[in-house]
Amino acid sequence: MKKTDQSPYQISSISELHRLFALSKPDHPLVSVIDFALLSYKHSDVWKHFTNDFYCIAIKTGTNGKFRYGQQDYDFEEGIMTFTKPGQVFSVRETDGKQVNGYMLVFKPALIQNYPLAKRIKDYGFFSYSVAEALHLSVKEEEVIFSLLKQMQQELKNSIDQYSQDVMVSHVELLLSYSNRFYNRQFITRKAVHHDLLTRLEEILTGYFENDKKAVLTLPSVKILADELNLSANYLSDMLRSLTGQSTLQYIHNHIIEAAKVLLSTTSLNISEIAYRFGFEYPQSFNKLFKKKTMQTPLQYRQSFN
Repeated sequence: MKKTDQSPYQISSISELHRLFALSKPDHPLVSVIDFALLSYKHSDVWKHFTNDFYCIAIKTGTNGKFRYGQQDYDFEEGIMTFTKPGQVFSVRETDGKQVNGYMLVFKPALIQNYPLAKRIKDYGFFSYSVAEALHLSVKEEEVIFSLLKQMQQELKNSIDQYSQDVMVSHVELLLSYSNRFYNRQFITRKAVHHDLLTRLEEILTGYFENDKKAVLTLPSVKILADELNLSANYLSDMLRSLTGQSTLQYIHNHIIEAAKVLLSTTSLNISEIAYRFGFEYPQSFNKLFKKKTMQTPLQYRQSFN
């Protein structure tokens, strides 16, 4: 496939990925476990700007370059695990030839399309996290993941039979279950960092809603807040669920309600003016949200102070 300066190089198959990395042909057309120590980046023009149509789960130790996801650079950190899905755009730059260890599991969506995992995989939010929010593994966690990937690699060496795909999909599901467990551990062990992010989120929302000089032009979206915190939207929501039990949208709505209560109880602004101040295009939408959260209409809440 030709690559233009504007478009990323499209890697469309596992076989092509192996060829670009100067590896031997894959043992299976839909899935491969690739050893980082064997990778070659000789096709440097490809790695500057590329995308693919498969899922990738990678764990590595050692650093040998910079990785770009979207518009931001990240160092290849040691002892991290990353998850990417089809269609994401990347670049690898400044590789220095240093030894890197670890594995990369890649699999096409077709591998899981006839299994329940095909519907459930969207529920694994870490496939939408950016590389900056990678999973940082403990030594014991690394051992678990390495063991699973080595088992998968060994399974792929066996001759393909009627059970091969069932076994591989089972391994993928087990790997994702462990990853889910380890991410939840990370939310707990990095609470200090996350509480700092929560403080920043509070400050951002305060800036939106406690400015009495002008109305909010639009309601702050989950994406807007995540961008201001340099996080992905999924990671922000998962972090908030861990700390507060609320999704980002629920957190925004609760912040709106609390700020609205202040205006309803301390000012003479009418309900429409308050709704517009918080970025609602239609007062009815504000009334509906307020009643859902408080079991009262805004007017009933105001009258309770009289």
